[in-house]
Amino acid sequence: MPQPTSQTPLTQSSYQVRFEWGADGLARLAPADVVIVVDVLRFSSTMADAVAQAPIALERALAWSANGAQVAGAAARVAPVVLIGGIRNASATARAVMTLQERRGDRTSVSVVAAGERDADGRLRFAVEDQLGAGAVIAALSDLGIDHSSPEAAVSAESFRALRRGLRHLLIGSASGRELADGVASTERMLADGIRPATIEECAAADATETVPELQGGVFVPFA
Repeated sequence: MPQPTSQTPLTQSSYQVRFEWGADGLARLAPADVVIVVDVLRFSSTMADAVAQAPIALERALAWSANGAQVAGAAARVAPVVLIGGIRNASATARAVMTLQERRGDRTSVSVVAAGERDADGRLRFAVEDQLGAGAVIAALSDLGIDHSSPEAAVSAESFRALRRGLRHLLIGSASGRELADGVASTERMLADGIRPATIEECAAADATETVPELQGGVFVPFA
């Protein structure tokens, strides 16, 4: 994946915490020490519970939930650390970044990438659940003092803070939530693979799990 030059404003390179959408957005950002992929309905939320039971290969995840998994795969080609975050594990994800920063002994740059949704023709579209999930992670980073955020990241964080009391309602009423309620093919693919998809209510449950999936050598494992 080509990387932009540091002089390009779109890189958000002067900020420690950055925010973008999809693999194309990731390519616009300056290289970061950590990339956090957010795909709330349902890749991030399901993966957090699944890897607590057993490692999950990226190739396997691509077969049942391509969008978030594809962004994670793209991130692994350009970043030394790739984490999977969302509403369900936002605080744990922020603590993982703090742990990495302490281990490195240096300021750690973070790119938070919302997966968004894909239309039938492949075009990326806005997904309110991923805006809120990314905001949850960025807000949790800020609470730990990792708060030199780009305007894009700050807006995402403040949207989460302002709306966190209505997360369940917002996710259920969102376009993606209504799609899941109507039925999507990924649900059957997950179930056929022995993976229980997270429900919309579980996806909206803030800090319900301490597990943070990390992509290592093509396999998702719990961050340790």
